[in-house]
Amino acid sequence: MTEPTRVVIVEDHALTRAGMRTALDPYFSIVGEAGDGIVGYETVLRERPDVAVVDLGLPGIDGIELTRRIRAGLPGTHVVIVTMIDIEEEVIAALAAGADAYCLKSSDPSGIVDAVRITREGGAYFDPRIAHVVLSRFSPKTSTNSNRSPLTPRENDVLRLIADGKANAEIATELNIGLGTVKGHIRDILEKLSAADRTHAAVTALRKGYI
Repeated sequence: MTEPTRVVIVEDHALTRAGMRTALDPYFSIVGEAGDGIVGYETVLRERPDVAVVDLGLPGIDGIELTRRIRAGLPGTHVVIVTMIDIEEEVIAALAAGADAYCLKSSDPSGIVDAVRITREGGAYFDPRIAHVVLSRFSPKTSTNSNRSPLTPRENDVLRLIADGKANAEIATELNIGLGTVKGHIRDILEKLSAADRTHAAVTALRKGYI
């Protein structure tokens, strides 16, 4: 039997934290909660969850610094940002710190559930209302790099689906290839783009105009 996804919630507003717990609890195992960034980091280190759901505007240390510390100390823990902030600079800073997903608190709770599920499976998720920020920031402004991709056509197909937030199993289904083949393509993509993870690869490819 598959173990449930283990989640820690780091949110300073008690009512919002309770709402997140209510939304996530039917699907995942909530193994810890914290109301500030310092206690949040201690909780993540202790519990070693699969996914940390993190607010940006935290007391102690903010969500971006917390994300950076989690990715440095526990690279196996994925980070889902859930915030009211849709400012471009904050979105980019969160992604640069290593966040795997970015959700807005005003979204339907099902979006947060999707974000946790997708990131746990190795995908990246962006709220539809901020996806344009990522694309406008990292999409090529000219076509000078568009024909310089080191990736094969199939690897480009896989990477486009990664950028769309698809998990490995979804990519395999959409491209009608085996799960092992998808994993092999992702391994080659990371090596060719010198990327640390899937999100880094997608952002690098968007910035360079490969996809």
